Amino acid sequence: MYLKRKIDSYLAEWKKDPDRKPLIVKGARQIGKTRSIEMFAENNYSHVVYINFVLEPKYKSIISDGYDVNSIVRNISLLDPSKVFMEGHTLLVFDEIQDCPDIATTLKSFCLDRRYDVICSGSMLGINYKKIHSNSVGFKTDYEMHSLDFEEFLWARGRNEAADDILTHMVNYVPFSDVEMKVYKDLLLEYAVIGGMPAVVSGFIQRQSYEGSLETQGQIVLDYEEDIRKYVTGLEQTKIINVFRSIPAQLAKENKKFQFSVVSSKARSREYSGCIDWLVDSGIVNICYCMGFPELPIKGNVDYSKFKLYYSDSGLLVSQLDEEAQYDIRANRNLGTYKGALYENLVSEAFVKQNLPTVYYKRDDSTLEEDFFVRTPDELIPVEVKANNNNSKSMRTLIQSNHYPEIHRGMKFSDANVGNENSIMTFPLFCAFQTKRFLSMLK
Repeated sequence: MYLKRKIDSYLAEWKKDPDRKPLIVKGARQIGKTRSIEMFAENNYSHVVYINFVLEPKYKSIISDGYDVNSIVRNISLLDPSKVFMEGHTLLVFDEIQDCPDIATTLKSFCLDRRYDVICSGSMLGINYKKIHSNSVGFKTDYEMHSLDFEEFLWARGRNEAADDILTHMVNYVPFSDVEMKVYKDLLLEYAVIGGMPAVVSGFIQRQSYEGSLETQGQIVLDYEEDIRKYVTGLEQTKIINVFRSIPAQLAKENKKFQFSVVSSKARSREYSGCIDWLVDSGIVNICYCMGFPELPIKGNVDYSKFKLYYSDSGLLVSQLDEEAQYDIRANRNLGTYKGALYENLVSEAFVKQNLPTVYYKRDDSTLEEDFFVRTPDELIPVEVKANNNNSKSMRTLIQSNHYPEIHRGMKFSDANVGNENSIMTFPLFCAFQTKRFLSMLK
């Protein structure tokens, strides 16, 4: 089955643009890049020239005579005469380009030539771009893709109007009815357990049960670790895998700041910084940096030596928890298990998929801390994530203190209904995926 994705509308708009440039679709493996591109190509082009550099390594030689369009087309035709190149009606799809990163150097030629459309796709491009001689800056368009977000999951569950309904409640501060709360919380529980990996979501919808989901998720995690072994050499392999495996334990702590001592008692930050970068660039994990001081601009106040790491897909995180925690989530429907780590991971994931910043704050000389921050053009908004509806002492301090003049109100995601009291906007956790749209309408 094909799952509707947000990239579908993006590709349709890209095709309409008369000045479109070659497109590179980036993202972690198994998030649905190839399937979405194939569906788009099938519905919009008379001829599709599809090349997968992992399954068909012989095509790596097509750049041996240069990066110009004529040489590329000639060499592809020599390797497979059945491939048809019709000007204005042909799409070239270069898939798995992490195994042939220099193919991106051809995109400038294709952009200037304009006879054929080109879409590239691949995993871990943030790493392999470093190997490209010239990545055609200014002559290509990049699109960052992720596993299904909660809105796409709602589409898959047949809830096409749910996202707009949730946003309306948020903008107007209208509490959800008991029925709405139950339905949306149940859907979020499904999403938290299943995650957004298309293979897992498709299996869940077809079987209408969690049967087989854990096995599929476990295999995806093993595939990620196999990628590490494939693309990393020497001792760095073990370091990266150990960092990746340590994340659930790190999130189980009250202080979720990443601690290298959890990875290894002898680990030092300078020895592992490259491992963190590798995991983030690959799209396997999301990083949340600590702010040196909560003020605007956000990027200008980041302390890059302090950070938290989250799984890029919460379903994969759940699959890696101990059996007791998994049972608590699946059977007891307790998303607050694991000391609220799953709540935080869900919000981090939602923010990254909306292209929102992921930063937090913890003051060293006090208990003052906030899970995340977002912003409007002229104000900084602290975001608190709670598995319950406890008081928000740190948030009230940030709002009321004169030391933080750009903070006038806060936002809290918790197991509670919609509210807006004492300058704190409260929303159920399932609203987090609408944060960016809500901020754009905030008065």
